[in-house]
Amino acid sequence: MRADRLVSLTMLLRQRGQLTVDTLARELEVSTRTVLRDIEALSAAGVPVYTERGRHGGVALLPGFRAELTGLNHDETLALVTAASARGEQVFGLGAALSSAIRKVVDALPDRHRVTVSDAAQRLLVEPETDLLSRRQVPKDVPDTTMLEVRRAVVAGNRLRIHYAARDQNPQWRTVDPVGLVTVRDRMYLLATRDGEDRTYRLSRVLAAEELAERAQRTDQVDLDLMWKQRCAQFLSADHIAVSVRVAPTWREELLASAVAVRAEEPDTGGWLRLNVIFENLRHAIWAVWQLGDDAEALSPPSLRVALGRRAVTIANLYDESSTPALLSMGREDRSV
Repeated sequence: MRADRLVSLTMLLRQRGQLTVDTLARELEVSTRTVLRDIEALSAAGVPVYTERGRHGGVALLPGFRAELTGLNHDETLALVTAASARGEQVFGLGAALSSAIRKVVDALPDRHRVTVSDAAQRLLVEPETDLLSRRQVPKDVPDTTMLEVRRAVVAGNRLRIHYAARDQNPQWRTVDPVGLVTVRDRMYLLATRDGEDRTYRLSRVLAAEELAERAQRTDQVDLDLMWKQRCAQFLSADHIAVSVRVAPTWREELLASAVAVRAEEPDTGGWLRLNVIFENLRHAIWAVWQLGDDAEALSPPSLRVALGRRAVTIANLYDESSTPALLSMGREDRSV
């Protein structure tokens, strides 16, 4: 681990010139004290690194130095492959490995190409946190230690113990055979089997994980894209309800946070958004849409529109001072829908 960090430190100085200790510590995700110790280690190993004190000081390499340390380790190679997909650099706990790998790749380029690549990279942005319509939903973080154990088990093909908190259930330890990892709309999922049955686990609900030495029971080849489509179809065929709803952009996150899954999203008239989402059942859908008031309109299914309409009439009657007791009584009966 330290050897990789020393390589990354050297390449940062080669590519960006003089940097402060604070900047190096931030880039390498370590303390300033660790950076100072690493600088001493590089100097002792013969790397021509020096420091300048003062307001405009920092750490730098002697001009012309080039290290022949461009080999990629396992996680860095995996990070590059994963990064080929959207937002890959931010998932599966591979962000730091990807940064290190990219520095090594850039360092291996001829000098005439290195500047061109660096300039081009500044002009490409994939899946920013903020889009033209609204702010993206902030995903729940998965602890690094948990993510590392899950990823190791998936890649190595070993069985995995997870402490999983399913919805409305107490956390339980489960032993599974991991198949693959999938990220969809900033949510990460573990595809696995348990006792021969297909299982899908949301990683944000994995409280702890432990890779086991026992080999997982799984096939050598897998088509994750096809498997994910099949599990989505199975999920939708269960006791869930698909809802189409118009919502004001300011309430997009509120609606998405309460939904079980999001199937589609597109702009609608008046600056609103049209979302196709999945709720657990009709009662869940009524609650989620109702709490947004007139900033949301359920478009389908008809049963949801009818239920919301009845509830609206009930509330209107309840607060209408001219309503008769009989009408109020009728409203209370409708409210049970």
